[in-house]
Amino acid sequence: MDFIKRNLDYIWPALGFAAVLASFWLLFREFRGQSLGPHLIAAFKAIPPQRYFLSLLATVVAYVALAYYDWIALLHLGVRHISWRFITVCSFTTYALSHNIGASVVSGAMVRYRGYATKGLNAAQVAVLVAVCSLTFLLGELLVAGVALLIRPEALAQLEDIVPAFLTHPATARVIGLAALGAIVVYVAGSLLNLPSLTLSGVRIAYPKWGVVVRQLIAAPAEIVGAAGIIYFALPEAGNPGFLVVVAVFIFSFSAALASNAPGGLGVFELVFIKSMPGAPQDGVLAALLLFRLLYLLIPLGIAILVVLSFERRRLAEAIEHHHSRAEEKVDGPALK
Repeated sequence: MDFIKRNLDYIWPALGFAAVLASFWLLFREFRGQSLGPHLIAAFKAIPPQRYFLSLLATVVAYVALAYYDWIALLHLGVRHISWRFITVCSFTTYALSHNIGASVVSGAMVRYRGYATKGLNAAQVAVLVAVCSLTFLLGELLVAGVALLIRPEALAQLEDIVPAFLTHPATARVIGLAALGAIVVYVAGSLLNLPSLTLSGVRIAYPKWGVVVRQLIAAPAEIVGAAGIIYFALPEAGNPGFLVVVAVFIFSFSAALASNAPGGLGVFELVFIKSMPGAPQDGVLAALLLFRLLYLLIPLGIAILVVLSFERRRLAEAIEHHHSRAEEKVDGPALK
């Protein structure tokens, strides 16, 4: 156990890269013998311009909702002095980096602390902020998956080659959907009953107030629907199972990618999604997934890197200026006496 604790910083990255290698091998086996280059180019050309626009719009919706995650968490903390512009930039940078790096809770906490510490937040507050954002995402998964499975219980049939057969039965899907919505009801009830706060390791953890819960139940589904919409709008019409099924498959695939700890869910996300869409042309599905990775991961990553470089350059300039000011004070001090 001590060995694991000492080497945890190495174990998680190793597991992530192992998941990437395994996924790439499985994807290679899936597409072995196919000439992907020409087929992929044709699949991208087959996506109508308006569908590209809708995918781009869905990306904007997803990232606006993610910024709302941070704003909700700060509202829960009682922090009001940080501007919406700063919150948006910090949230965008956090998710753009953490989605691509992997271990999103840890990497997201590090980026957030670096940003919000400049606004006066301490480590405990940032830890609560990260926890509330993670909880918001979980609530969105439960709510959207619950609704999707109750309306389209046959959605889990898309996963018949991935999960045990009994889980893909419509009756099982309804039970899972009801359980997910039941968890939401319990959470909402806890807020309405104003459950008391807890104190762990000196950190007070308060149950979210009703206003915060309502905002969570708006922001989280919007983010998930937006992210899933990027893929849905780019999918070919042939074999397209419908939006609710795509959303359900997206939640399962994205969760599997997060659980794998692979950087950006690379390979894991694509493998699970492709296996879950047996009725659609594989090259068309892969093109939609590549467009998702471009709009939701890679372009935001490039912008986030520029934001971080600008932020760190400014912080370095401020540190140098502060150092020079202190040095001048020491030199000028004796002369003034």
